[in-house]
Amino acid sequence: MKKIIVAGIGPGSPEDITPAVIKAVKEADAIVGYKYYFQFVTPYMKEGCLCIDTGMKHERERAEQAFTLAEEGKTVVVISSGDAGIYGMTPLIWEMKRERNSDIEVESLPGISAFQKAASLLGAPVGHDFCVISLSDLMTPWEVIERRIKAAAVGDFVTAVYNPKSNGRYWQLYRLKEIFLSEGRAENTPVGYVRQAGRPEQEVTVTTLGAFDPEAVDMFTVVLIGNSQSYQWNGEFITPRGYYQTLSPTLPLGSPPQG
Repeated sequence: MKKIIVAGIGPGSPEDITPAVIKAVKEADAIVGYKYYFQFVTPYMKEGCLCIDTGMKHERERAEQAFTLAEEGKTVVVISSGDAGIYGMTPLIWEMKRERNSDIEVESLPGISAFQKAASLLGAPVGHDFCVISLSDLMTPWEVIERRIKAAAVGDFVTAVYNPKSNGRYWQLYRLKEIFLSEGRAENTPVGYVRQAGRPEQEVTVTTLGAFDPEAVDMFTVVLIGNSQSYQWNGEFITPRGYYQTLSPTLPLGSPPQG
């Protein structure tokens, strides 16, 4: 069967890999992915499974290898961290299928995204409308990213931030904080960030927008910023859905619902 399965393997703990992904890995003739992620799927691979691992920034090469192997009749699983459709390999595989006018069947298996795992560790921060923004400008101009940050701030979205910082990119997170404050998000708005979510090195922090220090964040961290209704309670970060609100309440920014 000429088939590529793009599988999200979750944020990095065995408990967060879905049964569907485990089944696909067990049946794969070849697995293609970033070398760091193979440690999470190796226990499930069948004997003789071909492993094609590459370093960072080699996504196109991995996708091309997947198509080459599938065209040889192999069932190929392309692994991607979190959910493969969110800043992962799924869009690239579909674009390459279109570019090549390929008859290879493509199937996508969802995974638990890093922001979902981080949210579960922080409390309930994404209980209402939210958005996800990546600060990486490798393939998206910063002008576009900043416009999206402003839209999230003005729209009062709970905002998850991917790729907040790297060795060569440090000021963007400072700029994001500045935009949120300048667009009316209160200083006491909850901010939570999780480093290495789901892995042994995991670190969970809840603070406020005013006190948030971008220097405490690295490339392995996911940041979540609350909306005007989000609040902290017993160290947890909560964004209410509205079940305890009275009709059309007007609450101060960052205040918990009354009821």
